[in-house]
Amino acid sequence: MTGSMKSEKRLGTICFIGGGQMAEALIKGLLKKQVFESKDIYCSEPVEKRRKYLQEQYRITTFSNNQEAVKNADIVLLAVKPQVMDLVLEELKAAVQAHHLVISIAAGVTIKRLQALLGQDKRIIRVMPNTPALVLEGAAGISKGDNATQEDLDTALYIFNAIGKAVEVPESLMDAVTGLSGSGPAYCFQFIEALIQAGIREGLPQPIASTLAIQTVIGSAKMCEKTQRHPIELLSMVTSPGGTTIQGVYQLERSGFSGIVMDAVNAATRRSKELGEE
Repeated sequence: MTGSMKSEKRLGTICFIGGGQMAEALIKGLLKKQVFESKDIYCSEPVEKRRKYLQEQYRITTFSNNQEAVKNADIVLLAVKPQVMDLVLEELKAAVQAHHLVISIAAGVTIKRLQALLGQDKRIIRVMPNTPALVLEGAAGISKGDNATQEDLDTALYIFNAIGKAVEVPESLMDAVTGLSGSGPAYCFQFIEALIQAGIREGLPQPIASTLAIQTVIGSAKMCEKTQRHPIELLSMVTSPGGTTIQGVYQLERSGFSGIVMDAVNAATRRSKELGEE
């Protein structure tokens, strides 16, 4: 996807319901990739200070009223917390019309629940993005509702591929997407911080430890992406017999490193399912 995306595909106007961190990440990325122009982005946000910030920072149009915000939008992107979704949808029900494509990025909120509150005839796409969209490196899983068309799905894929990589998944796997890539950046941040602290413990100054740790993670991820080799194969390339690396790998495995990561993804997946049931 290139910077000329705007001329390649006309998406109309998009309205974000909720102006939190994830919404801002998407707004920033979509503007940077010229998927939308500032004049084509609306955002409804109840907090006045946040509204002013988004309007001044990104030159978008902001609203305090959800119904007013969606009037001139083609795409309605729901970016509110799962706990308040029912209240928001009840308010939006009369305002969302047949021409609207509704995209939800709320963790755990199923298409069935969205349809029950908005109307069974509504065109709904469910997406689980993550915050690296802020730097155009997001990962997103996308599921299509029964009433959404292939064109609707293509539009959602187009939007989220512009700010990273997006894949279509059955909705039955969306909680797993949430546990893996939705929550995954937090696990990565924890790992990077642990590497930094480990370097400091061994005598490295904090700025040097930070630079080395961050670049190590970036480089390792790029090796996986660019070489298309399985991580186990790449692991074997850097673990020479009796060397330093295998000693470190041994300690990680002895401590249950892989199992801990699997448990973290499982816990987040289970919580996503719980949110869908609340």
